[in-house]
Amino acid sequence: MKLRKLLKISAIVLLFVVLTCFVLSYFVIVKDNFSVQQGNELIYIDKNTTFADLKEDMLQKGVIKNRLTFEICAKIFRADGHIKIGAYSVDGLSNGKFFNNITKQRQTPVKLKINNIRLKQQLAAKISKQVNIDSLDIINHLNDGVFLQKYGLNPQTAISLFIPNTYEVYWTVSSEELFDKMKAANTVFWTEKRLKQAAEIPLTPVEVSVLASIVEEETNKKYEKPIIAGLYINRLRQNMRLQADPTARFAFGDFGITQVLYGYLKIDSPYNTYIYGGLPPGPIRMPSIEGIDAVLNYDKNNYLFMCAKPELNGEHNFSQTYSEHQLYQAKYHKAYKEWKMKKEMINN
Repeated sequence: MKLRKLLKISAIVLLFVVLTCFVLSYFVIVKDNFSVQQGNELIYIDKNTTFADLKEDMLQKGVIKNRLTFEICAKIFRADGHIKIGAYSVDGLSNGKFFNNITKQRQTPVKLKINNIRLKQQLAAKISKQVNIDSLDIINHLNDGVFLQKYGLNPQTAISLFIPNTYEVYWTVSSEELFDKMKAANTVFWTEKRLKQAAEIPLTPVEVSVLASIVEEETNKKYEKPIIAGLYINRLRQNMRLQADPTARFAFGDFGITQVLYGYLKIDSPYNTYIYGGLPPGPIRMPSIEGIDAVLNYDKNNYLFMCAKPELNGEHNFSQTYSEHQLYQAKYHKAYKEWKMKKEMINN
């Protein structure tokens, strides 16, 4: 009887211990222990981050709900000295899942947004703010002719590799891996239909991007883009110089110029289409998908000239003859002069 009683007590104690361990394991390892708020969805660990740094940062941001269970779990996973560089989500995670991720580098992909970019420097800066790549690395690759050869590009055309979009990448992606990913996305973008449309103009995909970059600097009116694209394609087919003001701005190095003066048109640069025929050697900005498709689906018109409307509303008048264009020019210059005088009077 005593033995049975002893076994019964032992079984109860064992059951209590097992239940206690289970409950503790649940709270320490299994239960969600993170508070996700706007701005702290991801935790970033770079090469210089220690576990102490990580814990302090998470505590300051109010990410950790229960510090004790967090620290116990950290010891179980031997997190100190074993955390891996990367970006990690804490949304809906338990301590166990979180530490398993950061010690085995099971990262959460980040959203890399690439859009509204003019220059290589802006592209490099925008990328480096979103992933763990030094902007200098990106600039060096954008200017490295040997590196760019495998993509069929050169330093002048390199920016055409990047199709504006939102991409999923790991925060630790290398510059080389990013270029490979952009090449894959570029290949997907240039479908058989788009390639056929380009060939019928005829332009290469890179040349389409170059022309689209000019069109997008000419107008922000969606309906005008195919019209302007058609106008420039007409000029190319007739071996006329494009004489596009945005290329003169690019050659001058100032996109903020509101009125392109005569002197700007004389800048000796291969990008200045007032001096050199054909397309510039590369895009003068990163064209949007809308801009590229505007060129591919250009309006089949007979226009050769364009001039800003006297309403100064960002729209343009289009014409087939130079004499008609001169009439539009006179109206525009008169309106612009009057607007400028009124502005000066208000400022004074």
